[in-house]
Amino acid sequence: MATDLGELLVPFMPTIRVPRTGDRVYKSECAFSYDSPESDGGLYVCMNTFLGFGREHVERHYRKTGQSVYMHLKRHVKEKAPGAAGGVGPRRRNGKVFLDLELNRDFNGDDYEYEDEAKLVIFPDHYEIPLPNIEELPALVTIACDAVLNAASAYKNPEPDSWEEELQVSKHARSLRQQENGVRIPPSGWKCAKCELRENLWLNLTDGSVLCGKWFFDGSGGNGHALDHYKETKFSLAIKLDTITPDGADIYSFDEEEAVLDPHIAEHLSHFGIDMLKMQRTENGHHIDNHVPSRPSEWEVIQESGLKLKAVYGSGYTGIRNLGNSCYLSTTMQVLFSIPEFQRAYVGNLQRIFDYSPLDPTQDFSTQMAKLGHGLLSGQYSKPPIKSELIEQVMKEEYKQQHRGISPRMFKALVSKGHLEFSSNRQQDAQEFFLHFINVVERNSSGSENPSDVFRFVVEERVQCCQSQKVRYTQRVDYLMQLPVPVEAATNREELIAYEVKRKDAEENMRAPPEPVRARVPFTACLQAFTEPENVPDFWSSALQAKSAGVKTSRFASFPDYMVVQLKKFTFGVDWVPKKLDVSVDVPDFLDLNRLRGMGLQAGEEELPDLTPPIVIPEDTRDSSMNNSLESPEIDEAAVMQLAEMGFPLEACRKAVYYTGNMGAEMAFNWIIAHMEEPDFAEPLAVPAYMEPDLPSPSLPTATPLDNQPPEESIAILTSMGFPRHHTIRALRATNNNLERALDWIFTHPESEEESEALSDMADTEPNDTSFSNANPHSDSTLSPDQELSSPRIRDGPGRYELFAFISHMGTSTMSGHYVCHIKKEGRWVIYNDHRVCLSERPPRELGYIYFYRRLSTC
Repeated sequence: MATDLGELLVPFMPTIRVPRTGDRVYKSECAFSYDSPESDGGLYVCMNTFLGFGREHVERHYRKTGQSVYMHLKRHVKEKAPGAAGGVGPRRRNGKVFLDLELNRDFNGDDYEYEDEAKLVIFPDHYEIPLPNIEELPALVTIACDAVLNAASAYKNPEPDSWEEELQVSKHARSLRQQENGVRIPPSGWKCAKCELRENLWLNLTDGSVLCGKWFFDGSGGNGHALDHYKETKFSLAIKLDTITPDGADIYSFDEEEAVLDPHIAEHLSHFGIDMLKMQRTENGHHIDNHVPSRPSEWEVIQESGLKLKAVYGSGYTGIRNLGNSCYLSTTMQVLFSIPEFQRAYVGNLQRIFDYSPLDPTQDFSTQMAKLGHGLLSGQYSKPPIKSELIEQVMKEEYKQQHRGISPRMFKALVSKGHLEFSSNRQQDAQEFFLHFINVVERNSSGSENPSDVFRFVVEERVQCCQSQKVRYTQRVDYLMQLPVPVEAATNREELIAYEVKRKDAEENMRAPPEPVRARVPFTACLQAFTEPENVPDFWSSALQAKSAGVKTSRFASFPDYMVVQLKKFTFGVDWVPKKLDVSVDVPDFLDLNRLRGMGLQAGEEELPDLTPPIVIPEDTRDSSMNNSLESPEIDEAAVMQLAEMGFPLEACRKAVYYTGNMGAEMAFNWIIAHMEEPDFAEPLAVPAYMEPDLPSPSLPTATPLDNQPPEESIAILTSMGFPRHHTIRALRATNNNLERALDWIFTHPESEEESEALSDMADTEPNDTSFSNANPHSDSTLSPDQELSSPRIRDGPGRYELFAFISHMGTSTMSGHYVCHIKKEGRWVIYNDHRVCLSERPPRELGYIYFYRRLSTC
């Protein structure tokens, strides 16, 4: 038999590979569907490319590539026999649990056991060879099979699932002597004893001092007073206050310089009046404030907790499992795939997209979008439990709704590729992801239907010189409407003032805070704040040929098919950490924006002359630049080391930080990605000598429609990266002179050769003015009104809309919390909370963050 198997595999031996370091083995998810080894048909892994395919898609890969040998993986899930001993699953039975997989089902490990099965399958005859089969298989095949079976899943987090398991008990824990100083810690209202910061606070377990932690590069943290206290007192153990739950807390030992465990933490906390069992638990892995208000919390209202919500299944009612702070992505994609244009572009063309997908479909955007859309809309992964299972659960009084959902690890890895934030497991802003995703769609829609055009509209901006009263009208493209939230317009101002007085009194006297009061802001006040004139900073008036006071108003030059409205609830605290306004806004079901349509230049208005402001370069700037070219450049070494830790050459990291003007690791990372193929990528940094900036030629016309030229320093930074000057100016104007956004704009708006030639002589004369707060930093640059309004990408129509979806955020900052979305389908509201999909009883429209409106038909 061994000879027969060896002869059978001889023709295929050249195509069988052993996974090398760096090869990803896709053995937990199909490249075209969400089938896995747990699916009925199991998963087929190509023994050459190591791509995984479900039963419906493996034949396509065989026909396209000619690869014949696949490993078929199947995980059988079985309910334990009555009376079987429980334990933490999956439980090994006869050594048959050997697949390193993430379970997709909501099975309880105490009630189920698992058995894995693997075999080689040779196409097209489907000849099966059970594994392991060491004696009968050639040595190369045996080694390759073992390597695939033992390889980590392609998207398995390399970090341990629970970092606490690796922590060691502190040597100070058992011998800790706590001072009898009468200190009692209140349940909230903490602040640093030395600087009064209220974030990143640590309780010293010896004397009860509450002090701030160290400062971090992202602007969070504190002033390091907890460490200073240890240096003075040698009191080593401290606990992070906002991490205390009945299950434990984050504990740090300054002496041992690492996070540690304290087996007596409950006793040590009770010494200072803290009862761990009364601290608020976490819910679904998301942090909740550690005091329990008597009113329903934001978390309870938005998630509709306490209500008996009915689960729904089938097409369009498939949930998305949380991959670890991925709810911002899940909610956004649920809403987008409820829009017909996105359904048609990807799911409607699914077979064509799959048939013409590249050899590595995991890296193809259209393929992964079609896969995600089909997973959400097919109903294949949202099936109700069968009647016999329901009866059995009711008899056991253990009925629990089973929501399977899908796990879009492949999609998340692709759409966030190259983005430092979205590729991490940290929580993100759903609005920022929405705009990032629109950019990704734009990049991947060349020559095909672009479904994001349904959000695309033109903003008309009117700038007026306050002294001359002359005006200029410009236009720009945007994808969402950002509404300010004027808290000062709250209808319950008296309550808010009284609450603030009580809160400050409670903080000063170290008492529990009073019942929070949420500001109630009318939606009409938000619209009014959007329409009010704004001051233009550093406005240069071409009428006066000098700086002057200027004001800007924004109106709509067109209305899109779908209007996205974001309430600007987030602001920055004194520590520069984004914080959320605790407000409710009576957002309407129907929205009429027709009164906000721009009308262009009006009778009696006089336009500002088309003149360019003078470019002034101070002598000291030139002198200092020349001196700096002779000295060692100033480089942010912290950013350099952060990049070097990612595996990039040290000299390349130094160049990246230098050429991006010490603007941070993220911008430097983008520079590295753009330049890593250059031959001198890892060569030492050579500081360029000072050069005169490009000045307008005297022979060229000097009358140009420009009021606000981007700073020359910003232009110089981008041009030093190799981008054309005219393209960098467009990018800076389109992004409010924000270097980071401008760099992203350049990457997402590549210019053609024709554009380059046409714009090379007019880059410094393009009209644009997006330096105002209502301008979206992701919006496109100013475009010609005649060209833009006649473009097929602008779908203008009446400005009357109906609300059909909204995304809500729970938590105090975009850096933490949780997102859910509500979508109106078939005349009823449905709540999507990760993988749980239920009919909504009380849609919390007043607490939403991003609202999606569809245009009302004119019929």
